[in-house]
Amino acid sequence: MVSEPHHEALIGDEHATAGSKPRSGVEVDERYYVVIDVDMDHLVDTGLPDLGMSRGPMTQSEAIIERSRPGRFVAETMPLKLIEPFDEPDALPAAGVTWGVEAVGALESPMTGAGITVAVLDTGIEPDHPAFAGIEVVEKDFTGEGNGDTHGHGTHCAGTIAGRDVDGTRFGVAQGVTRLLAGKVLGGEGGGTDTIAAAIQWAVDEGAHIISMSLGIDFPGFVRRLQDAGWEVEPATSRALAAYRDNLRLLEALASFVTASFEFGRSAILVAAAGNESERAAPEPYTIDVAPPAASLGFISVAALGQAGTDLEVAPFSNTGATVAGPGVGVTSAGLGGGLRTMSGTSMATPHVAGVAALWAERLVAETGSVDPNLLSDRLVGNAVTVAGLAFADGGAGLVRAPV
Repeated sequence: MVSEPHHEALIGDEHATAGSKPRSGVEVDERYYVVIDVDMDHLVDTGLPDLGMSRGPMTQSEAIIERSRPGRFVAETMPLKLIEPFDEPDALPAAGVTWGVEAVGALESPMTGAGITVAVLDTGIEPDHPAFAGIEVVEKDFTGEGNGDTHGHGTHCAGTIAGRDVDGTRFGVAQGVTRLLAGKVLGGEGGGTDTIAAAIQWAVDEGAHIISMSLGIDFPGFVRRLQDAGWEVEPATSRALAAYRDNLRLLEALASFVTASFEFGRSAILVAAAGNESERAAPEPYTIDVAPPAASLGFISVAALGQAGTDLEVAPFSNTGATVAGPGVGVTSAGLGGGLRTMSGTSMATPHVAGVAALWAERLVAETGSVDPNLLSDRLVGNAVTVAGLAFADGGAGLVRAPV
């Protein structure tokens, strides 16, 4: 059973509860949970909120008892997966400015993101890539595989947010950012919802103003694991639905805690990819709703747009119901080995939005002296522009735009 979670921050394997499993997700032969709650006594004693977090195996009955405690959220750990992008191997542009940087108005903005800290929770980062020259890159591994990035997804996303020019190509939205937090939450075997919860807490403690995530809960994968362990499809699906519900509640509670922490000098907005599961161009087209964690209350979910001549349109893969939209088709950014790579996906749209958020955060500091996450969200969403022909379901408030 999970011990009392107060003051037990889940930051690295050395703090995991006895009996912990690898962060690749829950083992199907036991129920493995993550628990969070707020220590109100700590708030009274110190004036600071304290998020307690722990994880470990327990029975379903024990989980129900734990869940009944006021302010406590308990969820069976579910596997996380990368929101897989689509490679565009022959699409590297000539030197110049990428279309996404132009589309969000970063070139015309007087803001650069100076003084703002952005966290990227992804596959890690290649810190010595020339795109990150002059940037303080703080790495934290939550997978047990060590720092660095063997996939390239995290490096690409970080490059879009704040990367410096490479080979004469401008692809970074907020090039004044000088501090990036790279939380490695996805390894060779994915990650878990306990991992992302821990990484969000770490990023806030490290002073992040914006936290960018391009990953999702692997609901079908969780069902398959249960079936492989001998569960029939109906009870496996029911268990997965219960875990899905509890993880949404836990993530929403975590988002509320992060926002409330602004009053105590540490807070951030949470920006997450809507997902790539839709098939608008299929012979029998269909769309899928935003996938969690982006579907959780308190997260800004991001749809992907592509170019259609001189206009913009929703990407055929982009899930519906997002808060805002960003450039997500044919996006060039930092690639492993020091070069460039072009990919498509809501994963690519999300760091454009995070970069624009950094520009708005700098504006807020200039105006108010701080970054209120509620005000930052309002500025980011409220200044998005409608795109001709784009339904609200497909792009939310519209394309994010930098302050002018």
